[in-house]
Amino acid sequence: MSTTAWTEITTVDELVTLLGLPTDRARDKARPALLDVDRDWLAASPFCVLATASASGECDASPKGDPAGSLVHVLDDRTIALAERPGNRRADGYKNILQNPHVGLNFFIPGRGDTLRVNGRARLVGDAPFFDEMVVKGHRPVLAVVVEIEELFFHCAKAFLRSGLWRPETWDPEGVVPRRAVVTQRVEPTGMSLEQLDDYYSDATYSKGLYA
Repeated sequence: MSTTAWTEITTVDELVTLLGLPTDRARDKARPALLDVDRDWLAASPFCVLATASASGECDASPKGDPAGSLVHVLDDRTIALAERPGNRRADGYKNILQNPHVGLNFFIPGRGDTLRVNGRARLVGDAPFFDEMVVKGHRPVLAVVVEIEELFFHCAKAFLRSGLWRPETWDPEGVVPRRAVVTQRVEPTGMSLEQLDDYYSDATYSKGLYA
């Protein structure tokens, strides 16, 4: 693909010329500690994305989910923790944190267009007394990401309005992209039949290992 006709932006001044400056309200809205409304948001959020980068810049954005009220444990006004739940054990984001503690999180509430963004420094904790308060369905986490908040702010709903993400009439889960079992058969050599993959990716099968 030829890039000779591209106009690349390489400086902050060029970027500002193109996009303009933020309003005072947008520029100054970040704050360093949780307010009551932030705590309420975190308590209502069942899902977030954790963004990390290694020391050399390799990035990862990992989804995290738990029932609302169990996703985030607030330790104090400047510190939150997220429990690790059973997954594929790649631990890409956690490996990044061991090299580079800077993280960004975006917390979602289903149906809401605005989100709560948190930036800070993270560390991995293998055990602590507060783990007892992070038990879900009888399972205590074996690891938690503890984030020391540097700034947080609410982000507007424009991306959700443009995408129609929460509008059910726009949903068509398998309209263009086939179901997960078919995708896996095409791009990941497993040696499993399509029937076996359908069973593997079924909600019934996945539900058995959500916390065990």
